[in-house]
Amino acid sequence: MADKLTPERRSWNMSRIRGKNTKPELLVRRLLHSKGYRYRLHGTARGGKLPGNPDLVFASRHKVIFVNGCFWHFHDCRVGQHAPKANAEFWETKRTRTRNRDAEQLHQLEASGWTVLTVWECELKDPVSLEQQLDAFLSSTQQPPR
Repeated sequence: MADKLTPERRSWNMSRIRGKNTKPELLVRRLLHSKGYRYRLHGTARGGKLPGNPDLVFASRHKVIFVNGCFWHFHDCRVGQHAPKANAEFWETKRTRTRNRDAEQLHQLEASGWTVLTVWECELKDPVSLEQQLDAFLSSTQQPPR
């Protein structure tokens, strides 16, 4: 199917997509805050930035949460596996680079002793399951070696 938007309008639309304070991230933040969890935003912990700028940082627990969009980060769900037909090579390269960068940042965080949870956009459709997953992650007492 051909793009119904002009290249200029498509470019303008894409330029408005942000990486911070997205709707999925705000939903997770609101849920956790209502349950009494407190956190720092966008990768700040103990005066420094963490690799990958995690969306939520729980410094005292040594845990971080990423809230990722399925399309942008190549999730295994239907949305993440959708490959645009227009400019396909560009999108394949861009999304592969994002996946590789995510894997490297995960490795760096875990090597530094952080426990990492990735919440996918598609998981937000089931709030009960999401809440259980977040509670289990944050309430586990397993502390990585420092």
